[in-house]
Formats: sequence, structure tokens, C-alpha cells
Amino acid sequence: MEIRVRKFYTCVEEIKSDGGKDITDKIHKKVTAAVIIENPFAGKYVEDLSPLTEWSVGIAPTLIQKALEAGRMDISEVESYGKGAIVGGNGELEHAAAILHPKLGKPFRDGVGGGKAIIPSSKKMGFPGCTLDIPLHYKDAAFVRTHFDAMELRIPDAPRDNEIIVALTVTNCGRPHPRVGGLKIEEVKGEDGLR
Repeated sequence: MEIRVRKFYTCVEEIKSDGGKDITDKIHKKVTAAVIIENPFAGKYVEDLSPLTEWSVGIAPTLIQKALEAGRMDISEVESYGKGAIVGGNGELEHAAAILHPKLGKPFRDGVGGGKAIIPSSKKMGFPGCTLDIPLHYKDAAFVRTHFDAMELRIPDAPRDNEIIVALTVTNCGRPHPRVGGLKIEEVKGEDGLR
């Protein structure tokens, strides 16, 4: 089954100051790359959603490349990741789940040079211009508290009723000026994706 793409959308945040204090170590970047597709199952119940699952494997490298290019980032700079989807009104949440969960993780991890931690995700039903907060955390250890964050996505003309937005987000940082303690990147053992 061919999945039709209407457009790609990228959003870049470059954070240079936060809380009245400049960021001096590097420019903190958060980047989301999204694709808006026609939902082939909109308006009808379909038992086999595997075409969406298989399609996600192929689109992941394109989205990662677009995110890295838009953010002017190298794979080696990626610290955090997250994924999300918004399904238009004639679809169902299970359509987003079919894209995000069964097979998207491996190509996403491969595209950012690895990642042992679970990829946090969010999904919702929506309408053109609605927002989605894509959760983020450190790619190799989910308990690195400095990287508990999110990036908001809003596309003015999507999703239409028969569409799905699929988004991947990467960062080269955690939150600016973190100071609530917890596991630090330099303390990560990298054995189980947690610590």
C-alpha cells in the first residue's frame, strides 16, 4: 500500500538564554521533523494496520535526516529523543500506535547513532493547528533527570480529517541550567537503558 505524503515540516529551537541567565556551554537545540500523510484507513475500521507499521520503518531515516539538517546537528551531538503523532478526526489513535510503536524505534535509534533508553512518545486525535507536546529524555539512560523535557509541535494546516502527522524530535542538550539533581550523563552505565 502506498502512503501519500502531503508535506514535511521542521521546527528548530535555538535556546541561548533561560531564566535570565545566558547559556554559555553551547547553543541548546531542539529540532522536530514531521511528515503529514494521508491516512489510508480514515473513516473505516481495518483489522490489519501493518501497512502503517511497515511504512514507519522507511520514513524514519528521512525524518532524522531532515531534523539533523534543519538543526545543523551531527549524529554525534544527539542527546535526547522523542516521537509523537496526531491523527485527524476520521482516524483513530490505533493508527498512530501502528506507526509509532512496533518498528519505528530501531531505525530511529540507528539514525541517531544508538540509544538504549525507551523512546518517549505521545499521540492524540486532533485538528489543524492543534498542538502536541513531544516528550524527551536522554537517549541512553531514561533516568537522566536533566533531560526530562518536551518540545511543542503545531502545524497550522494539519492534520486534516483524513491525515496523520508523524514527528521525531532530537536535541543536543538537556534543559538549560538544570539544578534538581539526579543521575548525570557522566554517571550513566548504559547497561539497561534506565541508568
